[in-house]
Amino acid sequence: MGALEQTKFDDKGLIPAIAQDFKTGEILMFAWMNQESLALSIERQQAVYYSRSRQKLWFKGEQSGHTQLVKEIFTDCDNDVILLKVEQVGEIACHTGRKSCFFQKLDENNWKTVANILKDSKDIYG
Repeated sequence: MGALEQTKFDDKGLIPAIAQDFKTGEILMFAWMNQESLALSIERQQAVYYSRSRQKLWFKGEQSGHTQLVKEIFTDCDNDVILLKVEQVGEIACHTGRKSCFFQKLDENNWKTVANILKDSKDIYG
């Protein structure tokens, strides 16, 4: 049995995927994958996700140019979460223009922005 057959997708055919910076260990983003996007990520060594809102494959960086080159792929002990260790091209993983999607930190009872915008999203997406 191969890796795709050993991977446990949920009842909608999806699996959570975490993208982590290969060099620094920083968590860049969370997304969903289906069997096809995982297979393409393995084949191309470039991150491909599944967009639940658009109901289609999402080739990371297809609009922004901020692709993720896959260096290593892991799964957890239950084979139901994927961890992609990636090289983030352009240093921006978040659609807001920040390096990471995790830029809001809980400060007492409020979310506080703790990371600067590297590039305005209007300049990235038009």
